[in-house]
Amino acid sequence: MAVTVCCYGAAGGTACSSPAVADGPSDRLPVGWPAYAGDAGSQRYSPLADLTPDNVAALAPAWRWATGEVDHLAAETGERVHPGKFEATPLAFGDTLYLSTPFNRVVALDGRTGRALWTFDPGATRQGLIADDRAGFVHRGVASWNGDGQRRILIASRWTLNALDARTGQPVSSFGTNGAVDLAAGLRWAVNRQQLGSTSPPVVWNDVVIVGSAVGDRIIHDQDPPGDVQAFDARTGARRWRWAPVPPSGAARETWEDGSASRTGHANVWAPFSVDADSGLVYLPVSAASNDYYGGRRLGDNLYTQSLVCLDAATGTLRWARQLVHHDLWDYDPASPPALVSVTVGGRQVDAVLLAGKTGYLYAFDRYTGDPVWPMIERAAAASDVPGERAAATQPHPSWPRPFARQGFGAGDLVAFTPAIRAQAAERLATVRHGALFAPPSTTGTIQMPGWIGGAGWGSTAIDPVRQLAFIKATNLPVLARVVPSGDARGYVTDTAVTDPGRALTIALPDPRWWWPRQASPLSLPISAPPYGTLTAVDLSTGAHRWQIVLGDTPAIRRHPALRALDLPPLGVAGAPGGVATAGGLLFITGGGAELFAIDAASGAVRWSSPLGQMGYSNPMVFRATDGRTYVVVATGEGAGAALQAFALPTPLRSP
Repeated sequence: MAVTVCCYGAAGGTACSSPAVADGPSDRLPVGWPAYAGDAGSQRYSPLADLTPDNVAALAPAWRWATGEVDHLAAETGERVHPGKFEATPLAFGDTLYLSTPFNRVVALDGRTGRALWTFDPGATRQGLIADDRAGFVHRGVASWNGDGQRRILIASRWTLNALDARTGQPVSSFGTNGAVDLAAGLRWAVNRQQLGSTSPPVVWNDVVIVGSAVGDRIIHDQDPPGDVQAFDARTGARRWRWAPVPPSGAARETWEDGSASRTGHANVWAPFSVDADSGLVYLPVSAASNDYYGGRRLGDNLYTQSLVCLDAATGTLRWARQLVHHDLWDYDPASPPALVSVTVGGRQVDAVLLAGKTGYLYAFDRYTGDPVWPMIERAAAASDVPGERAAATQPHPSWPRPFARQGFGAGDLVAFTPAIRAQAAERLATVRHGALFAPPSTTGTIQMPGWIGGAGWGSTAIDPVRQLAFIKATNLPVLARVVPSGDARGYVTDTAVTDPGRALTIALPDPRWWWPRQASPLSLPISAPPYGTLTAVDLSTGAHRWQIVLGDTPAIRRHPALRALDLPPLGVAGAPGGVATAGGLLFITGGGAELFAIDAASGAVRWSSPLGQMGYSNPMVFRATDGRTYVVVATGEGAGAALQAFALPTPLRSP
């Protein structure tokens, strides 16, 4: 399989070559990272072979750039706003990196030194919190459009789409109104702009810019923001089309009972998505409808929520859709960007689209027809006894590949570091429900495994198209899904303000505060046994697991007073971020922990690692600059300590 490598200049212009894949590009020209996930098809793969299992031990810090963002009072509302996790993956063109910060600022850096070239602030924090979300601002990246002899950098920030001149960072005045388009205008119904956000980059196909949206789970009311996907002209900002995931008519609308399609919002595409540059098909991971855990006011399968949807990028016409979860009650959004690959199945080559799910399944479909690469099986699912609720009678299960994450919860999943700890966990288990995957939430509480961060999260998957491997980062942590009456016409809701506190279960130790991997109370432990994070290599030719390793560690658990005397194995790290695969046979990944790893693609062995000093909650990227050095770059930290860190070999490799 040949890989075409394109070298981009910051001001536009492209030079392409087709090097031998095994060796990577044969000269020392710069090799960029032109899209958020490496390419439009979201493979997260670099054709650079400069870094290998043989030389990666010499990789060392090259530079560090701090965001400089701190808590402050919003100019227009007076609310205190907080920069959350630094989750961005930069683009690279020539020597220039383009990225977004937690506060949605767009920054251009010299990729050789980390020196800031320009900064643009769209004013995302001026209006205060997004729908009263106090967890902090996050943003994952920007997109690029190259045409008419210029390059534009595009960011979807809150309810605007902004186009910037790549040379200067100034808004492009001919785009929309003074460089911005209002994403809240002309949706399925009028919205409160304060409830609309954007955390992922747009996707660009030819001269079309396609944008999703992020709508907070806590926004629950009739006609809450709809998840309409929109496309705009890259030159003018004029809207080309709008597609509604809750269908306005047709057979799919019949999957929404009692008029619920006319009042139900969300079903948005908040995660990154992908486009087939040749066919002009765009692949959307459509999320859950409102609300995520109680569907008594939206009975039915609820198409096209929790689906992988294929649209014509030029027109927005629906080509096909595959629902991955019927009538979702678990917040099992398809969060990872669909990856476009070619696989050989039964002796025939299939152009496929892969999506690693929060469910722990790797879904695979023919990218043109939507037919499953391996058969899908509808299996009976447990009923709900929550008043007014009706869970789907069956749920789809891929017959192959086998799951990459733990599914369901029982006594065999309990933490057992010591007999006393296991006894406490068993006592806690007896107070709540548990069972197989898709056991529905209940009024007493149901243990849900995987939890609602996955399985696989928004950064999970990287593809090595030469070695025919998919690398999937997984999280193995449960949550307690308990629904309670809200006291108004919305019926039952689930929200951290009214349910058992926290994002995961705790056992009954003194002072049992809620547990989170990097901010654990010293007196709490998860109810589940490790590993809490794994990395799996799936052979794309057979669907078999080539290898699976425990990835990273969770020091907060290791430091627990009851565990200090124990010689614990690696615990793994929970988190959404995945890695970047390279032609040199390495995968660079943090998995959400405070260490950057170089993993041998062939075996899963750790060939190099470096402490980051703080969490690395982002997907790394790889590029080569004009100085001949290949850099691995990763966003780290949150709040005032957030920083972009770069690593490189001490000296450039010589040309062959």
